[in-house]
Amino acid sequence: MPYTVKQLSEIAGVSVRTLHYYDEIGLLKPEYYGENGYRYYGEEALLRLQQILFFKELDFSLREIKKILDKPDFDMLGALEAHRKLLVSKVERLNQLIATIDKTIRNMKGELDMEKNEYFGGFSEEQIEKYRQEARKLFGKEVVAESEQRVRQFSPEKMRQLQQEFDSIITTIRAHMDRGYDHPEVQRQVARLHDWLNNYYDCSYETLLGVGRLYKEHPDFVAMY
Repeated sequence: MPYTVKQLSEIAGVSVRTLHYYDEIGLLKPEYYGENGYRYYGEEALLRLQQILFFKELDFSLREIKKILDKPDFDMLGALEAHRKLLVSKVERLNQLIATIDKTIRNMKGELDMEKNEYFGGFSEEQIEKYRQEARKLFGKEVVAESEQRVRQFSPEKMRQLQQEFDSIITTIRAHMDRGYDHPEVQRQVARLHDWLNNYYDCSYETLLGVGRLYKEHPDFVAMY
């Protein structure tokens, strides 16, 4: 059954103005226009709008979203599976941190005695130390020390922005990997990754190549990506 722009707005929780704008930029076109000039959307538009909102949640720009969704070989099922993995990973970590907060509150109220290591549930210091040691071997102690010094100066908002940027870069690269490393969009995302790494340390091209090898060869990163 076709949906008017108002009906689609209510179903998806987005404004009519937003849907009009998506139509104007070619991101979400109606199935047809009625004689009265009204926009009418079909089931395909519902799925496409869902994808748009998922990619927006991962901080993709509308231009990037359009480019990905308009690919002739865009894999809707694969995209949904990738979205799910990212969101489940975030939910699991957030749940761990929420549990740590709840325990800390109860501890401060005298309702619970916490072990010292429980104060850091969800932070995975053991895993962080493992990666720290491996990074020192690969890139040198100076690079790791510089990175840690910069991170200590980041605000929570800065950390959140950096994580969102990284998620966007990796998801976009994944969406274009079948086109090869030399595809212009893949190279653009690699350049974004290079800029992102420079937030943490002065990343030379040699170091960037080392990061690429790490992502490709380290079992933890292979499993993640």
